[in-house]
Order: sequence, then structure tokens, then C-alpha cells
Amino acid sequence: MLTATYILVSLSVEQASIRMSLLAFQKYMQVQLRQQSRLSLAQLQYTGDWLNRLYQGSYWRKVEMYLIPAIRQAAPHVDGLLDELNGLNHAALESINVVQQRAGAAIDHSELQAEQLCAAIDAFCAALLQRLEKEERELFALARKVIVGEAWFAIAYQFLAHDARAQEARRGKAQVLPFVLPAPLPAAGGAETLADGAAPAPPAPPQPLRAQA
Repeated sequence: MLTATYILVSLSVEQASIRMSLLAFQKYMQVQLRQQSRLSLAQLQYTGDWLNRLYQGSYWRKVEMYLIPAIRQAAPHVDGLLDELNGLNHAALESINVVQQRAGAAIDHSELQAEQLCAAIDAFCAALLQRLEKEERELFALARKVIVGEAWFAIAYQFLAHDARAQEARRGKAQVLPFVLPAPLPAAGGAETLADGAAPAPPAPPQPLRAQA
């Protein structure tokens, strides 16, 4: 069915964009942190903030907003795969919690290792990348089996409305994704200064997250 093919191709494009964002973030943090033995609070806050953005962004994907609800409606008893996908989200969330806990420890003057932070970042990216792969290999195939007829046209209409809203939103504010390379992180043990000599304020620490079902 052409409508189903259009929808799944559109989702694959979205998946590719998110995958590139995750890989770019992972590579950037590895380059920045692998050579350091100690981390500053600003580095932990920066990392936690971006992990938070990437995690929350996964809930605004068309797969989450439209395809999965359509699958649940068409096949209410097909829960195994959806539970696996949700479990990968929980694994990613746990990695964010690790970073946030270490940021809290830094406030108490505990020394933190860059290798531990890199491991948390790698675990976060691995969980979401595995979810993207499982969606493309298994979820899309399941959708073709259980979603039929007019339901595909309803999803296509939702996609068009979603794209129209996203285009309108882009006129007013920048999107969270994709991850783009920022200026180098401040070195551990020292703060960067602004042009007038004042130290820049560190980013606000990310708020604790709650996993979504």
C-alpha cells in the first residue's frame, strides 16, 4: 500500500536524523572528555542538560506520537515488543540519572572521573540506538501486519498536520535536534571567561526525570 510505504519511509528519515544526533553527541563528548581525569560541575551540568534534551526529544517523534498508538489500537494484545522498547527508554533514563547524581556529588566536593561519565553517555546512546534499530526492524514490520485500510490514511493525515505545526514552530524558536557541535567545554578545574573578564554562569542543572510508559 502506497500510503503505508510513504509513512514508513518518512519515519525512517526521522530515525536517521535522530541517529545522527546521538552519534554526533557521543563522538563530541568522547573527544572532549576522554583526555580528562577530573570533571568540572559545568561539564556535568552541560552533559546532563543535553542527555535530557535528547531523551525528551524521543517522545516527540512520530513513531511515539502516532504509529505506536495506532498499533495499540489495531492490536491491543501485542505488548511484548512495545515493552522491550519501553525498557530501552528506561535504560537510557537510568544513564541520565547517573549523570545527575554525579553532578550532585560534585556540589559536595567529590572528585569525579571522566571515564565514568563517558560510560554513562555510551550507555545512554547505546540504549536509544538499539531502540531505533528495533523499531525499524521489528516495529515497522508489525505495523504493516496489524494496521490496515483507513487507519494508514488517518496516520498520514496526522503526519501532515504534525509537519505543518513543526514548520510553524521553527519560525519562532530553534529545535532541540539535531545536536550541533558547540564551543569547547570549559576545562576541569578552571572557568572560561567572557570578553569583559567575568566568568560565565554555568547552565542550570537538569531536573530529575520520570520514565514515561
